[in-house]
Amino acid sequence: MQCVAAGAAVAISAVTAAQSFPAKAIRIVTNEPGAGLDFSARLIAQGLAARLKQAVIVDNRGGAGGIIAGELVAKSAADGYTLLFYSNGLWTLPLLQKAPFDPLRDFAAVTLALTSPGILVVHPSLPVKSVKELLALARARPGELNVASGGNGAPTHLAAELFKLMARVNLTHLPYKGSGPALNALVGGEAHLMFTVANGGLPHVRSGRLRALAVTSAQPSALLPGLPTIAATGVPGYEAVTMQALFAPARTPQNVIQLLNQETLGVLRAPEVREKFFNGASEVVGSSPDQLRAAVAADMAKLERVIKAAGIVAN
Repeated sequence: MQCVAAGAAVAISAVTAAQSFPAKAIRIVTNEPGAGLDFSARLIAQGLAARLKQAVIVDNRGGAGGIIAGELVAKSAADGYTLLFYSNGLWTLPLLQKAPFDPLRDFAAVTLALTSPGILVVHPSLPVKSVKELLALARARPGELNVASGGNGAPTHLAAELFKLMARVNLTHLPYKGSGPALNALVGGEAHLMFTVANGGLPHVRSGRLRALAVTSAQPSALLPGLPTIAATGVPGYEAVTMQALFAPARTPQNVIQLLNQETLGVLRAPEVREKFFNGASEVVGSSPDQLRAAVAADMAKLERVIKAAGIVAN
């Protein structure tokens, strides 16, 4: 009876705490200062602070590909006061190397906040103007076309390997130390093509130094008007986008999760916030916790197949 009473008391205490949430400052842990994740986290934190009438602090814990930030939040108290704002790297990392957390077990999904499409770009010297023409050339010259990336296991590399696997083409991978050097190499003619993030590749496309063939999202993007999708122009079902999402530690009370979801969606729906994200090459999503959980599980399953098929190991 004492154990039952103690258990009931703990349950009542948890509910009471959740009902009074938030009673103090909230911390959002994310990547290093100045990165795209940092910009997004700060914009969301500012909006949450105004809506919740509590301070919301951004805690930058970059480095180690997300291990530091992820481990900190996974081991934090499950009370909603320490959150994690991260991208695909959080759930890709354990597929490439040993990590101190399980993305599906150790985090509670709050919302998929944003997505950003990539662009398939080629050097202007390559005689192709569509995905179908690129596929025809790659099949006629197997292994002769080079695809640049920001390094082994980087999102730009995984997008290329997914393309190779789904299209059944042989492209030679050229890894560089970051997306910036990879783009510079492509512009300089060292490589033939690349799957780049939109805000990185667009300036080169607009200047004519690179040619854009398609977007990597499942649907055409307002960020890149006029560009077709890879899925619609040669590789049905292809999709490779950057996702930015908000998580809490596992076992955070459900009503706290629902409140955080509701208030974050309120921030994301504000027209001025949507415009700032759009100008930063991100599109607002604002999902339910279940939708984020399903998206992460599906992306992990897809990337695991790609990583195994390509024999990818992290740098």
